[in-house]
Amino acid sequence: MTTDGVVHVIDDDEAVRKSLAFLLTSSGFAVRVYESASAFLETLDRIQPGCIVTDIRMPGISGLALQQQLKARHVVLPVIVMTGHGDIALAVEAMKAGAVDFIEKPFSDDTIIAAIGSAIDRHSREAAQHRETAAVAARLKTLTARESEILNGLVDGLPNKTIAYDLNISARTVEVHRANIMTKMHAASLAELVRMVFHLRSAAGA
Repeated sequence: MTTDGVVHVIDDDEAVRKSLAFLLTSSGFAVRVYESASAFLETLDRIQPGCIVTDIRMPGISGLALQQQLKARHVVLPVIVMTGHGDIALAVEAMKAGAVDFIEKPFSDDTIIAAIGSAIDRHSREAAQHRETAAVAARLKTLTARESEILNGLVDGLPNKTIAYDLNISARTVEVHRANIMTKMHAASLAELVRMVFHLRSAAGA
């Protein structure tokens, strides 16, 4: 479990804020507390990455409404909602809106710590995957039109001779372009090259 990132705790109950801040700080997390969703939204321009822990029921902007505003502003921090007894229906709505988890009050220290650690871990992995996908897409744009044609043939599993025949060029020319493609795409092997393209296409279709 990683403790990297800031845990943004949003709750109108001061006792809850103080209790969570103490628990999470003692567990190695950096913590910021907010008395309302409005107070949190005022800090968005300088928000630090990590995750959000918010009560589902609050005066003014509720936890669910906060999620909707974050989505509209393209803020991609994982959200964990805290719910009171009988708020399961609201919690389900929060999950549908993109929350990664919900925790019913009262909860144990271990439960909230595990949920936050899991949320930050998953967000870190997804962010790394997004960066890698963007890097592959950028490298793909450096290919010439001919290299892109040959890459498509390679991804389709065609041998060099078939690609050469289809494009009306020599097999030697295909080999030269293939070497250039491998270099530009930072691929150590054909299998790695194919995986890159498949992953990129899968991400684009998601």
